[in-house]
Amino acid sequence: MWRTIYPMPESQQNFQNHTRLDTGFHKILSPILLLTLIGSGVNLYHSFGDHARLYNASLIAVLVCTSIALSLYARIFALKAQDRAIRAEENLRHFAMTGKLLDGRLGVRQIVALRFASDKEFVALAEKAARESMAPVEIKKAIREWRGDYYRV
Repeated sequence: MWRTIYPMPESQQNFQNHTRLDTGFHKILSPILLLTLIGSGVNLYHSFGDHARLYNASLIAVLVCTSIALSLYARIFALKAQDRAIRAEENLRHFAMTGKLLDGRLGVRQIVALRFASDKEFVALAEKAARESMAPVEIKKAIREWRGDYYRV
């Protein structure tokens, strides 16, 4: 089962194939929640003339909206925790290589993008990214020797 959720890399990770969709969240939960939202909206609409059904339909619609919010917050909070860990790891990596922390002008999204840079180009690319305020996608495109991250979801 774990191989389907976290498959071992079949090829070297690069800019074109580094993004990953989580099957459970993106392909199962999200469509189910979207269909449930549509269904609850239709049910709520049809219950406006029938006061006996209106309370139940309203309650279902509120629960569906709450479930969507909960699933999005759970996903966002997990990604923020991963971003914090990546920021700390890349700061330590930069410190080990240069004796200095990463430039304070670098934002979290830029640091997250820098994690793909090999040790050979990491320091120079970090300096360039801070100096030129490079967007994360520009940082990833500038990487010549990709360092894969196979555990981020």
